[in-house]
Amino acid sequence: MLSALIWLIFTIAVYFISKFLYSRYPRIILNPLLVCPFVLIVTLNVGGVSFTNYDQGAHWLTDMVEPATIALAVTLYKHLDVLKKNATIILVGVGGGALSAIVTSAGMSRLLQLTPEIMDSLAPRSATTPIAVTVSGMIGGLPPITAVATMITGLLGMIVGPLVVKWCRIRNPVARGIVFGTSAHSAGISKALEYGSVTGSVAGISMLFTALLTLCLTPWIMILFR
Repeated sequence: MLSALIWLIFTIAVYFISKFLYSRYPRIILNPLLVCPFVLIVTLNVGGVSFTNYDQGAHWLTDMVEPATIALAVTLYKHLDVLKKNATIILVGVGGGALSAIVTSAGMSRLLQLTPEIMDSLAPRSATTPIAVTVSGMIGGLPPITAVATMITGLLGMIVGPLVVKWCRIRNPVARGIVFGTSAHSAGISKALEYGSVTGSVAGISMLFTALLTLCLTPWIMILFR
């Protein structure tokens, strides 16, 4: 019990320290979503600590993911008028992004001659992790690989997203929200909120719609690729 409490406190401490450093020195390499996993993985490996022992304390944080996701509804409600006004744009933008994510993932897997199991595992990577893992299991993929691919997708979207926004001169908060929410799910929302609450709200609804489309479309699209 003491060990579990220590790991819980350590995880929280690493997060807040990295968050403080990021607020002082806003460099992408210091982003908590990058620093925390790196520090924790290195610490566990160096200390020879199994994930099972670590998760005895850290699972309390993992269990908070679902209520935290639901809490996004508060931000969505605050900007409900913006979402209603731009509903068509959001639906078209997210729909195209979600569809292209599935097709390009499956297409690249086919081009690289990866096994069907790996192709099925990578196809739903742009959805939020719980949905992506569920879809992967439904279509014959390997959920652990899907979880890793989803995490990498989120981190890459968080890193590359700001560059895309800058180079393409995307100044509209709705467009920015679609970019981050569709391509990088929860990690994208975290980055989108740095641009403003409107961008964060659109990113939140984009993430949810992407997850829904991924759940509905992936099984049918993968039939075509097989």
